[in-house]
Amino acid sequence: MPMAQGETGRAIMLLVIDSLLWLGCIAGTVFVESVLLKIVFGVIAGFVTGRIFILGHDACHQSFTPNRELNKVLGRIAFLPSLTPYSLWDVGHNVVHHGQTNLKGFDFVWAPLSKSEYDALPSWRKALERLYRSGWGPVFYYLIEIWWRREYFPNAKNKPGDRPIFLKDNLLVTAFAIIWIGCLIAGAIATGQSIWLGLITGFAVPFLFWNGMIGFVVYVHHTHPKVSWYDKKSEWLRAQPFVSTTVHLTFNWIWGKLMHHIMEHTAHHVDMSVPLYRLPEAQQTLETILPDRIFVQKFSWDWYFDTARKCKLYDFQNKAWLDFDGNKTADSVRVVLSPVPAGQNG
Repeated sequence: MPMAQGETGRAIMLLVIDSLLWLGCIAGTVFVESVLLKIVFGVIAGFVTGRIFILGHDACHQSFTPNRELNKVLGRIAFLPSLTPYSLWDVGHNVVHHGQTNLKGFDFVWAPLSKSEYDALPSWRKALERLYRSGWGPVFYYLIEIWWRREYFPNAKNKPGDRPIFLKDNLLVTAFAIIWIGCLIAGAIATGQSIWLGLITGFAVPFLFWNGMIGFVVYVHHTHPKVSWYDKKSEWLRAQPFVSTTVHLTFNWIWGKLMHHIMEHTAHHVDMSVPLYRLPEAQQTLETILPDRIFVQKFSWDWYFDTARKCKLYDFQNKAWLDFDGNKTADSVRVVLSPVPAGQNG
């Protein structure tokens, strides 16, 4: 069977399993009395939210099942626990991020500032940027910069048009949030427990954990001392960026499998039609064909925080990472550019 071939039965089974896990964890935050166990259930619910989101991510790429309309339905269902408006995320991810990965001015996710851009910021915004890139900031970055500003009822500046579906999807996730919160309140009253404790452990903890999880994942996918960013589209096109701007992060344990193989990310960027359960095979094939072009990084917390220390600002002209004082911390790998097409300027 070709790698780029979704299986409807398998896809629905994955969504049902993860949905039941999520509901079970949320129920755990209601019915157990131990505060510690409530928090544990809330954290696990946040992780499962990430798993369900990855299924929705496949559906939005039309790689989850062979049926386009079914993918749209399943994708919207999968995006509910993360309160992600499907259509807005579709534009921001499929069109912008995948269409122009690591191209400054287009791909906005974790796009680094230049030294001059950072210096021009007011003090409060500099402090926010320092928090975001401290290694401890993914939860704040995704919650504020992506979900709040670009997805949940975004203003005219951040909204990609006025399509009616944008509003409908925002109303859908809002209705889900109201039902979710309502059930937590009803559960707390029925069991004679604190309503606020129930809302914190059953809603706030899962949602904040999810934001930290996705913020971390998208950071490590495209931020690495060796990975380049571009501010000129002509140069970006010639760098064949769908391979050279993406990192394959590997783990000692089964974390990659637990995250539905989203870390086999180079293969996903090369061919978005490959479903998540075939990404390991696709990634291995890619690394066999292009052994010197793929960035493979074994994960460790030391590596992660070293990357956060080095990758603060970016020198787009010299392809180098800088600290906030403008000192060079790492040279990106300079990709051999393809020839300039005839009749075009480089």
